[in-house]
Amino acid sequence: MSNDDSFPIGGINYPRTLQEFDQWFSTEEACVVYLKRLRWPDGFICPICHGKKCWHTETGLIRCAACQRKISVIAGTIFQGTRKPLKLWFQAMWYVTSQKFGGNALGLKRVLGLGSYQTAWSWLHKMRCAMVRPERERLSGNIEVDETLVGGEEHDGKRGRGAGRKSIVVIAVEVHEPKGFGRIRMQRIPDASGRSLIAFVCNSVEPGATILTDSWGGYNALQQNGYKHRKVNLSESGDPAHVVLPGVHRISSLLKRWIIGTLQGSLSNKHLDYYLDEYTFRFNRRNSKARGLLFYRLLQQALMISPVTYRKIVGRKIDAPDSID
Repeated sequence: MSNDDSFPIGGINYPRTLQEFDQWFSTEEACVVYLKRLRWPDGFICPICHGKKCWHTETGLIRCAACQRKISVIAGTIFQGTRKPLKLWFQAMWYVTSQKFGGNALGLKRVLGLGSYQTAWSWLHKMRCAMVRPERERLSGNIEVDETLVGGEEHDGKRGRGAGRKSIVVIAVEVHEPKGFGRIRMQRIPDASGRSLIAFVCNSVEPGATILTDSWGGYNALQQNGYKHRKVNLSESGDPAHVVLPGVHRISSLLKRWIIGTLQGSLSNKHLDYYLDEYTFRFNRRNSKARGLLFYRLLQQALMISPVTYRKIVGRKIDAPDSID
């Protein structure tokens, strides 16, 4: 496998087909070797002392020659502490990335023959955590931003920016000229206040970008935070929202269809963030012609994030936005 991960090549850096996948990862040892090359493409670097010399122990661990610490290739990753073979994890990642619209826990349980639904469910959420690349680039250029409501049906006729029993999801999408969309960002927010909306934009969009929104007052501070702000009063424009802001409304519609089709419409608002992460990962890589490349990127990112425990998954709460002065 080539050490250059900037432009990975099918058949060299990642398997192109299921047949190649089975040939590459037929043993646990082959999976470990592949992880080592992904984690340390330029050679081993000790996560404790940053030493570069090491040797391998009989138990499969790596001993740093400088600090003498024993290190596992899966330490500090989402695989840390797993009791299942890496080969099974690889199969789960291949299954998830090779499905055009993803998969659900029941499907993963059946395909892999896992003993419990809980294991399949927690594995999927761990993989969804890995779909968010640390230090990913923020959106740039012309950006549409708006909110949508996701969740169960309301029966009290509630309207406006209030969410009721639904979750408020704010969406940002790059708009290309003369047509087409680029990358997206989505986040569940506690309310549609300026504090929540401006924090999302600052975390998701590069300063200097042009932000197009409706006339909701929650976006008024965008210029103060370094953005060019274009706002449209929908009631005065005479055009419906999906015409004025086609990007975010297209993404909102596709997201809800994906939730219904892949998840059968069943999801907890508490865990909505994980599903938003997966949809963002898939949408931003929608033009990838090689499904094997998605497997490669997911596995690569799984080695870059800290371990995610089951307790952390089930206890995840909505993040409070950073304060904006």
